[in-house]
Amino acid sequence: MAKNVKQTTTVILSDSDLETEFEELNDSAEADEDFSPIVENIELKLTSEACGERLDKTLSKLVPQYSRSRIQQWIEAGFVSVDGKPGRGKMTMLGDEKIIIEPQAAPDEGAYAPEDIALNVVYEDDDILVINKPADMVVHPAAGNWSGTLLNGLLYRWPALLGVPRAGIVHRLDKDTSGLMVVAKTLIAHTELVRQLQDRTVKREYNALVWGTPNLSGTVDAPMARHPRDRIKMAVSQSMLAKPAVTHFQRVAAGMLEKFPVSLVACQLETGRTHQIRVHMLSLGFPLVGDPLYGKQHLARFFNRQALQARKLGLTHPTTGEHVEWEIPLADDFAALLLQAGIQTV
Repeated sequence: MAKNVKQTTTVILSDSDLETEFEELNDSAEADEDFSPIVENIELKLTSEACGERLDKTLSKLVPQYSRSRIQQWIEAGFVSVDGKPGRGKMTMLGDEKIIIEPQAAPDEGAYAPEDIALNVVYEDDDILVINKPADMVVHPAAGNWSGTLLNGLLYRWPALLGVPRAGIVHRLDKDTSGLMVVAKTLIAHTELVRQLQDRTVKREYNALVWGTPNLSGTVDAPMARHPRDRIKMAVSQSMLAKPAVTHFQRVAAGMLEKFPVSLVACQLETGRTHQIRVHMLSLGFPLVGDPLYGKQHLARFFNRQALQARKLGLTHPTTGEHVEWEIPLADDFAALLLQAGIQTV
């Protein structure tokens, strides 16, 4: 249940961070595109008006029902011919060519299909939803996960979300990170929540269990970028492509898993880079317990996912202007892990 507080505290995810994360999802989706026919071929005879224009630009005007990026994909995949020969997006038209387009469907055609998926709703009113996302759930459809996502479940229970960008999703959590997410139910709420994210007035706090014993508190101010050798990973980087990333942490408790020391830390973010907490704690020498990507592989037996949960969420209600906060208990598997380490559930 939401509760009032006297003031808003800081931050976490800017609008540019949000867009970057979704761009990364879209990029990976396009890389794995698999085409299959859906409609009859489109045949066009160009006129002098097309003379001097690029093929992709000309087609985006003549078949506006398809996006230019989709047309470019079809050209690159060989589904557009010019006078019987494969077209090239940058080729210049003379104005009398015969074009044949074979429209194709991408795997994401069904990505926005409603699916009956159980969702844990922490709070709901006419404007927003707060969801406790379980581990092993992808937030938004992308390559390899075109169904079974949070978005699909939202559309089943709230069909009107189809009229809101990304079904109201304004931020996301990694697949195996559990915890709180806010979803906008209206365009007005969506606009306001994105503004708050941009202004850094949304508060999110995470709990993480890490290997080792970090300082009682600290701040990691270390830019991040894609790992130079492994595109699945992110890394602390000083390259020109790196983006600012800041994480504040506090050590809450310490324990042991067999003979190995572990610590429960609370993390607050000033930025929302992909895998930020996981990468920043690793950069200090304290990887998350169970992390399959950045953790200690020989200790993977202790937990089957990264021990990370978004436990607290605070924001200004987009309609009432009231500051509201939510806090959830640790997920059962996370709580059991802490007990195993001799740490009392918090």
